[in-house]
Amino acid sequence: MKPIIALTIAGSDSGGGAGIQADLKTFSALGVYGTSAITAVTAQNTLGVQGYVELPPEFVGQQIDSVLSDIGAHGVKTGMVASAPIIRVIADRMVKHQVKNLVVDPVMVSATGHHLLAEDAKESLLTELFPLAYLVTPNLPEAEAITGDAIRTLKDMYAAGEKILKLGPANVLIKGGHLPGEDVIDLLMGSVGAYEFRASRIETTNTHGTGCTLSAAITAYLAKGEDLVAAVDQGKYYITRAIDSALDIGQGAGPTHHFWNLWRD
Repeated sequence: MKPIIALTIAGSDSGGGAGIQADLKTFSALGVYGTSAITAVTAQNTLGVQGYVELPPEFVGQQIDSVLSDIGAHGVKTGMVASAPIIRVIADRMVKHQVKNLVVDPVMVSATGHHLLAEDAKESLLTELFPLAYLVTPNLPEAEAITGDAIRTLKDMYAAGEKILKLGPANVLIKGGHLPGEDVIDLLMGSVGAYEFRASRIETTNTHGTGCTLSAAITAYLAKGEDLVAAVDQGKYYITRAIDSALDIGQGAGPTHHFWNLWRD
């Protein structure tokens, strides 16, 4: 059997709940062989991000070249891209290697409020990486930062989606977990049409790495040949079950359970 391969380009989370670690766990849980290119190394746990160090942009590019020139990838996702020079290198390599299934998770600020994208890098993210993306996956705070508009309702999410699509990605998935309500609504818009994905809200503080995990799950399903609507639907189911089975680890926000479908009590 020829393996399905997905590449994650993101930061390393020393706590294991987000970033590269979450992506590789998700790929593995969904039967996809995961490869990686690390953009930054964080000192991080369930209480927050204590610091991070960026890798040299040229070395990030070298990692991507090493993977794609030899192993290849059926899907690629980006997470923490850290700085404008790193973003430019990633965009250059996506074009060079003619990457098709590119999922961009616009990681800007951690759940605990630590900035993970340099102030001067936002424009590069929007103008250089977004136009190459098949899908971008902002949460509400990220969508607000991208559009400059407050998002308080589902109608606002639709308006934000239209604005983000004008930046060039083929599709956008706005994650509505920050909106109040019994259901969590994620909104997919773009070349595939418009779809609302609903799931019952799970009351838990153990949600560290949910954005990374969902975008990795979608990337895995795209790599396996699913169409985007099915990939989002299955990715949403996967992350919902991972949150529902979240691990009580550390003193703060624990991680989701990436292997909920494999581990036994």
